[in-house]
Amino acid sequence: MINRDSNYPAGNSNQEPKLVAVIDIGSSSLRMQIAEIRFDGTIRNIESFSQALSLGKDSFSKGVIERSTIEDCVHVLSIYRAKLNEYDITAPDHIRVIATSGVNDARNSLAFKDRIFIATDFVIEAFDEAILHRVTYLGLQPYLQNEPQLFEKQSVVMEVGGGTTEVLLLDGADVSFAKTYRLGALRLRKQLEVYDAPLIKSRELMEAQISSFLDQFINCGMEIRPQHLVSMGGDVRFAVQLLTQKPVGSELVSIGLKELSDLTDKVLSRSPESLVTQYHLSLPDAQTLGPSLLTHVIFAKGLGVKRMVVGNVNLRDGLIKEMTERHEWTDSIQKQIVRSATLLGRKYNFPENHSLHVADLACQLFDQLQVLHKLSPRFRGLLQVAAILHEVGLFIGSRSRHKHSMYVISNSEFFGIGAKELELVALLARYYRGATPQPSHASYSSLGRRGRVAISKMAALLRVAKSLDVTRTQHFDSVECRIEPDRIVIRVEDSVDLSLERLELKQTSGLFEDIFGKPLLLTSNRDEL
Repeated sequence: MINRDSNYPAGNSNQEPKLVAVIDIGSSSLRMQIAEIRFDGTIRNIESFSQALSLGKDSFSKGVIERSTIEDCVHVLSIYRAKLNEYDITAPDHIRVIATSGVNDARNSLAFKDRIFIATDFVIEAFDEAILHRVTYLGLQPYLQNEPQLFEKQSVVMEVGGGTTEVLLLDGADVSFAKTYRLGALRLRKQLEVYDAPLIKSRELMEAQISSFLDQFINCGMEIRPQHLVSMGGDVRFAVQLLTQKPVGSELVSIGLKELSDLTDKVLSRSPESLVTQYHLSLPDAQTLGPSLLTHVIFAKGLGVKRMVVGNVNLRDGLIKEMTERHEWTDSIQKQIVRSATLLGRKYNFPENHSLHVADLACQLFDQLQVLHKLSPRFRGLLQVAAILHEVGLFIGSRSRHKHSMYVISNSEFFGIGAKELELVALLARYYRGATPQPSHASYSSLGRRGRVAISKMAALLRVAKSLDVTRTQHFDSVECRIEPDRIVIRVEDSVDLSLERLELKQTSGLFEDIFGKPLLLTSNRDEL
């Protein structure tokens, strides 16, 4: 039976809110959240649904999702589709369906997604760990804003899922490090079943596994001295409810490590079947409770924190928050992405002043020429990151440095940019100089037409921005663009000699003129004297 939780406050607004839905196909359950997004950006949850279904049981132990499990999933998702039809939530951009490691780790993941689409018309979107970190950070925003005193110093945010554990290292409100480890409560449980060990031995095996991942985090290259461990996830929220007799609401709840450790000992001393009876849990939830709590306890002890704070944040909250922004990056997300890109650039000794200045000029060009390129704000963020990192290839060598930059970016990880977005950033860095985009370039030609056109437009803007700082002196901070019938005039508020910039612009503006059909003229107030 599907568990249903209704929490829909009556409203008196005459405005028509947008109804949206998020479906999370997790390792141990299928969850759906329906919400309304009002025009002021506020979100009200209408209904949430949860059905226990252990996809991870198959994929973590056998490597594939069995046909019977797939059909069980189809059945539940068909019910969800019918519910969405009742709400008239049918537009594809009002529905997001994501799958986590229980699906993505299976060898028949593609066949699973195809079967779901055929049966329910749900498209399971690509969802990698970088997007997960971005969505998690969005879900944390209310706490960062409403309880800033808890985040004045360094803190670690973690969520133990069925197949993975996500860890964010925060310095204040800034993300310093983000990683998703292949350490999950259900994955641990299924691995133990292979050994068929007694309860005491099972705990020792789990502790060894968890400690190895803790060591990886501690040795990530960052100085880690957290003031708090901020924990999320249904298992730890359930533990808080047992310990405090109160559910976790809109505020963070503090619990002592000793209390959580004692509860963990109690849970791990019993079989999942007995936990089902004692706590009225589903079997999948009972199987994950002990390993999840043990992971939190070992991380807390290893990080030297005495108390933990627990929040009511889940993946679906962050996904819906993204939908309020029409899938664009919020200012807070863009800030973290730019910060992460800058840190990556420093790792490769990039020319920081020049790169950041080119990025600023590229954003100004993007904003002022919007009527020409017609790209969404998301592409502005990608252009900014590519401009910051366009010369990281110099770390390898000056010859073919644009290709080296593409390689470095393609093989790097930083906060908030998913694999497909990272591919676009790498391509942009590839085309800041050298040959213009060509059909013979494999990464470029593999994009759809819209993607190829977007790359060409952004590469044209990046080349112009690069030309405007050819002297690498950053001697003007702003540009003013004027679109005329037969040309585009770029004016700078400075009286410096622009001979070098004009010469560079003449040599590099060919792509811009090919794409937008207008030549460029660079001028300043010196020309008017």
